[in-house]
Amino acid sequence: MNTAFVIFDQMTALDFVGFYDPLTRLKSMDFIPDFHWQICSFCDDVSDTHDLRFDPDLVKQPLNDFDLLVVPGGYGSRSLQHNDEFIDWLQTAAQVPLKASVCSGSLLLGAAGFLKGKQATTHPNAYTELARYCGKVSEQRIVDEGDVVTARGVTAAIDLGLHLVERLAGKEIRIEIAKQMDYPYYS
Repeated sequence: MNTAFVIFDQMTALDFVGFYDPLTRLKSMDFIPDFHWQICSFCDDVSDTHDLRFDPDLVKQPLNDFDLLVVPGGYGSRSLQHNDEFIDWLQTAAQVPLKASVCSGSLLLGAAGFLKGKQATTHPNAYTELARYCGKVSEQRIVDEGDVVTARGVTAAIDLGLHLVERLAGKEIRIEIAKQMDYPYYS
């Protein structure tokens, strides 16, 4: 399984790390040994909202060959949703079977057209912005629409990661990873 973890300038670090940690444990704990990932960006220089720097593996490379795409949120998403070049790049993931986002990352999935007619969620401060992209804005912590999963605000990134773990490997594996993380995840 090949996963694209999308990063962008002015993202929220916990959004990214929150889903990255449980998902990469699929490999490190030997549940899915062929779980591979690459950190993908549209720009070379990426830092979060507090200047924590990230180093992408791939820059401006098409996203179509991945099985899973996961997008964080953060202040940078507010302008990127209107950046045609970035959205064109994100749209190269149209054929990716499973796309997910946390926080205002759903604005990016929405701007790329991946939320049309679907229920979705985001940080409560972005509900109004999200409404233009989806069928219905939900206040649920995780919204799973089959091929797209969205999660609410920052700390929901951990829940999103564990939800995706369960989708990929089953409930028992999700429970084991949550225990290893010492995280009280309940669904």
